[in-house]
Amino acid sequence: MSGEPNQFVFDWGARPALGAEDFLIGESNAAAVALVDRWPDWSMSSALVVGPPQSGKSHLAHVWELRSDATMVVAQQLSEDHVPELMHRRALVVEDIDRGIGSEQALFHLLNLAREQRTSVLLTSRAPAGELDVALPDLRSRLRALAVTAIGAPDPTLLSAVLVKLLADRQIAVAPPIVHFMAREVDRSIAAAVRLVEAIDRLSLATRRPITRALAGEALMRLRDGNSDQTDD
Repeated sequence: MSGEPNQFVFDWGARPALGAEDFLIGESNAAAVALVDRWPDWSMSSALVVGPPQSGKSHLAHVWELRSDATMVVAQQLSEDHVPELMHRRALVVEDIDRGIGSEQALFHLLNLAREQRTSVLLTSRAPAGELDVALPDLRSRLRALAVTAIGAPDPTLLSAVLVKLLADRQIAVAPPIVHFMAREVDRSIAAAVRLVEAIDRLSLATRRPITRALAGEALMRLRDGNSDQTDD
């Protein structure tokens, strides 16, 4: 039992920094960054960035959106009505095609128009094109023919940098040895790093304890046990 009472914690969330200068680069995402940097000198009109949840796909797409003055749309919201409107610009981002495509015919038209009009489409997905549930045969073929860049698991150096950024987004300063401990112990994924920082922040606020290696270890244990939202009485 803790010597001090737990506090109620209101989870307002943390607003992530999404500028180009905030995108952290490592071996796992260098190819995807190079793709964005090469634009508009792409070898093909459209490209697909594939990566696990919270790997930085949306952040990178946002960077490219600003650089190319693109329109951004979530794949689930695509409809035929969007086609003329979206192609008024020279670039288009279609996010999360793995979560469903509102109109497969519309996406097929958009990819064709991009090729014909020398515009660019950047698509993001958690799964490779060959694993997507796409009913329209022509779209399946077109997606599988896209230039694909994958984002992999972060290396320890990148994971440490991501943890520092996530903490900074919450205005939390943590000593480097604690960050190195967190990077060593957490699963090698950005999603796991996000969950850990959220758990540490909540635990520190709820118990009114500073963020130490012991508190970080406790947050890790709670995450592994599946009860990160609970605090000791």
